Amino acid sequence: MKPAIVLLALSAFTLPACTSGKATPDNHQAVEALLKRTQEHLVYVKGGSFEMGDFGPKDPRGYLPWSFKQDDKHLHKVTLDGYYIMDRQVSYADYDTYTEATGQLRINTDNRSSATRAPNVPAGVDWYQARDYCQWLAEQTGRPFALPTEAQWEYAARSRGQMMPYATDDGILRKGKNYPTREERRQATSGNSPYAPYTIAKKYPPNPLGIHQMGLNGYEWVSDWYSEDYYKHSQEQNPTGPKSGTLKVRRGGATGESFLGMVTVIRTPYNPDLTEIPPKHSDVEIDPTRKQRYSMSTARCVLNETK
Repeated sequence: MKPAIVLLALSAFTLPACTSGKATPDNHQAVEALLKRTQEHLVYVKGGSFEMGDFGPKDPRGYLPWSFKQDDKHLHKVTLDGYYIMDRQVSYADYDTYTEATGQLRINTDNRSSATRAPNVPAGVDWYQARDYCQWLAEQTGRPFALPTEAQWEYAARSRGQMMPYATDDGILRKGKNYPTREERRQATSGNSPYAPYTIAKKYPPNPLGIHQMGLNGYEWVSDWYSEDYYKHSQEQNPTGPKSGTLKVRRGGATGESFLGMVTVIRTPYNPDLTEIPPKHSDVEIDPTRKQRYSMSTARCVLNETK
């Protein structure tokens, strides 16, 4: 069931100045269409409780950890209020409407992610860009849009906390049946790359809640700061992560990631501006200004309203 988001009339709000210094009628119409489209692609996630973390040892199918990491091993109870979440990632078409409306340049037109840029694939963004987009939706609608918390993301990916290792229609990953092949990724953008983002919600079925490609089409930013041992100290009711930190959490896997990296419980911390992190136990020098490819990191927003 969709929320009755009241789309503000074009005359009821003033967009920030565009590059030309004036907001054009075409841009006003594009913003109105984007807000309407956002409303249509919200899925309600009924609140409830679940055990957050690597449920593998309790999974009757295997009794082995699903994740190869240690920061998700402390299973802990989490209880969430209901909320809405976008059933697809923010596309470049959506993000371009936002940057034009706010007088910013289009993203990823002259960097390593330019070749895999297309209107209907997920926009490659750093954490700040992801947060700002969701906040802009909140400003335009007067409703509490935001990046999902880490707990909200996992709860939705696992279809309200079920033991689903992958956010597919049946919890299993099957290339060519519920997950794109490398050849399909090649065809999705002009970059002809097997590791390119795939077209949003084009072919494969969503998870049982109706959410497409969660963690299966690029890392997805969440709002939380990262702490390796946070699960041992997490509050039970609507946790929002540590109060501070240096890294932000991404969930899911990179585009074209191996099946091990796209499990619904995987946590992947990174610098919020995508500045590369030097490998541990290595003497290799990293250019302090070099950034990870933007195309690997994507976003979707939540609407923090109960049904």
